[in-house]
Amino acid sequence: MRKYTFRGGVHPDDAKRFTNTLPIVTANCDAEMEFPMRQHIGAECIPCVAVGDEVLVGQKIGDSDAFVSAPIHSSISGKVKAIEARTYASGRTTVVIIENDGEYKTHPDIAPAPHYDELTPEELVARVRGAGITGLGGAGFPTHVKLSPPKDKTAEYLIINGAECEPYVTADHRVMLERADLVLYGIAAEMKILGAKKAFICIEDNKRDAIDLFAVATRDNPEIEVVALKKKYPQGSEKQLIDAALRRRVPAGKLPIDVGVVVDNISTAAQIAITLKTGMPLIDRVVTVSGDGVKEPANYQVRIGTSYKTLFEQSGGFEEDIVKVIAGGPMMGQAQFSLEDPVIKGTSSLLALREKTARYFEEGSCLRCGKCVDVCPMKLIPMGLCDAIRARDFDRVEKLHLSDCMECGACSYICPARRQLTQTHRLGKTLVKERGTK
Repeated sequence: MRKYTFRGGVHPDDAKRFTNTLPIVTANCDAEMEFPMRQHIGAECIPCVAVGDEVLVGQKIGDSDAFVSAPIHSSISGKVKAIEARTYASGRTTVVIIENDGEYKTHPDIAPAPHYDELTPEELVARVRGAGITGLGGAGFPTHVKLSPPKDKTAEYLIINGAECEPYVTADHRVMLERADLVLYGIAAEMKILGAKKAFICIEDNKRDAIDLFAVATRDNPEIEVVALKKKYPQGSEKQLIDAALRRRVPAGKLPIDVGVVVDNISTAAQIAITLKTGMPLIDRVVTVSGDGVKEPANYQVRIGTSYKTLFEQSGGFEEDIVKVIAGGPMMGQAQFSLEDPVIKGTSSLLALREKTARYFEEGSCLRCGKCVDVCPMKLIPMGLCDAIRARDFDRVEKLHLSDCMECGACSYICPARRQLTQTHRLGKTLVKERGTK
């Protein structure tokens, strides 16, 4: 099978060996569960419950009238203890705190949908939206928005992203191996919604077992093709995935639908199937707990609202010399300052890293070697952007297309001078935004 890729990128150790053979197991829950009202790209939800209310599993506890948003549901049954603002590593948001009664009683409105063939595209999208489904790869974009392209745009192709290119993370890999039937059901439902003529399941070649499994499962279905990708980071980024699989380039400032493509995460497709088959909204997800600082790495089925602390405790705790905990992968994830933060819809993994893995390097002077330019998947000039941002030369920042930077971290990873390029680009976006509001 031919292996596809894109220009640029880097080749970090994928570190999948810690968990790629470990089956999904059920995670423990907390006595109190926290549900942030911002778990997605778009408008923050407003609580639709009050302190003292009794809630059930699958009951909606937050929603918004905005199109780009997604409702939030309780993953447990119990009583609403508090509604307050809390600060997490991702920012400050309103949080609904629910006391877990340990009974996990399901809301009576939860019921399976008819087969997707019996529903119209509009009805399917409504169910996706009502279930609060967002992209489970990490970005958290509301899925109903992705499945509702403008009237003047046509989705010829659906790309299902099974690349999972971030090191350590194996959540999608295990979903592919253990829930292939759900993935295929979700793909079929999405194809009906979009009217897409073909779907491509794209998987990196370090997951050969998943490639073989789907190749067999789809061999009699000409509408679905399995695409093997070369192992490279950031192979799973939307624009790079489209380039690798279809050789279509998404222009700067444009979206995949502008070239006739919709890209969706493979676990998201499985969640669509779960929602249609059971009626249950998005209340849990698979989370990889890994890193050289975890005593017993694992892949967990985790109810949203469970604290990081509980998952690490179930994994045997930390090695003595851990220096960093990251939510997400090591390339684009977010370092954490508290283990009390809860798992949300976009939490694909939790990593604990020892000093030898996450050691800090002093920044040196740029060598003008051009390595950051070679690896940038967006064909930017990272060191030039860094210099312009630090000089507050905003005209040059604009000319160098800072807005196209997706903060993948490839430039920082490859830089021999250990310059904090990605971090500076992120700062630059904040400065540009602040400048525009003055």
